[in-house]
Amino acid sequence: MGTIIQQQHLPNLWVGVGCQKGSSWRLIATAIKQVFAENQLRENTIAGLATIDTKASEVGLIELCHLCNFPLKLFPSNILSTVSIPHPSKIAAKTVGTSSVAEAAAILAASYITPPLTRKEELEIRLLVPKQVFRLESEPGSVTLAVATNDR
Repeated sequence: MGTIIQQQHLPNLWVGVGCQKGSSWRLIATAIKQVFAENQLRENTIAGLATIDTKASEVGLIELCHLCNFPLKLFPSNILSTVSIPHPSKIAAKTVGTSSVAEAAAILAASYITPPLTRKEELEIRLLVPKQVFRLESEPGSVTLAVATNDR
């Protein structure tokens, strides 16, 4: 009798995160749960989180990565600003030097390639979930999430 092989769901989804200073790990985790549930994505396929390098010491992000054993990829604003994204933000451009944090970080993290990306390489990366903003009455701050994967 043959062996039944279960389909493995390898971690291949990168969650781009933009957040206000002081956003808790609970807020970020709740936003991820909601995005993954609404888009019928499996949380066990999260490869890691990605954001702008100025969030390297953001407590909520660090705590969530530690609790979930997620790697955290960080990108400087000048690299994030090279990525073509569908929903640029004038406010983000003014405050952090790039028109996208969540979408651009998710795309770059999913690319496994040193930016800037060629047009062909950008086409192999899919933004599965465009940026979405979350707030909870019980938690301070807000978080913006986007999810990308690599089709290679």
